Amino acid sequence: MDWARYFEKTQGTGVLATADEAGDVNLAIYARPHVIEENLIAFIMRPRRTHQNLQSTIKAAYMFIENGLSHKGHRLYLSKVREEIDHTLIDQMRRSKHNTAEATEESYLVFFRIDSTRPLVGDYPL
Repeated sequence: MDWARYFEKTQGTGVLATADEAGDVNLAIYARPHVIEENLIAFIMRPRRTHQNLQSTIKAAYMFIENGLSHKGHRLYLSKVREEIDHTLIDQMRRSKHNTAEATEESYLVFFRIDSTRPLVGDYPL
């Protein structure tokens, strides 16, 4: 799958799931990932629960639901490989202008290997 093209062309809603070391799950709405190479993606994260969970558990899952009247999209099963604090790179990668609060808050660029994928199943109207 050409993830760079897919996420560049496809609009929808993304949900990133992580768990802490006790197994308590967190879900958060996330933008489309930045595709770095074929099986490497990155998300810009602020210091919230999702980022905190990834300090102790490297596994995550990302579900992307395409806009439309059916349940089309993909599930990506991920492993964190590294993170960086590079404000210049993060600012270049942002897809939209950010407000003053976001600009002054610490951000992380978190890289994930795509371990496996599955399509969303079903074509039921929303």
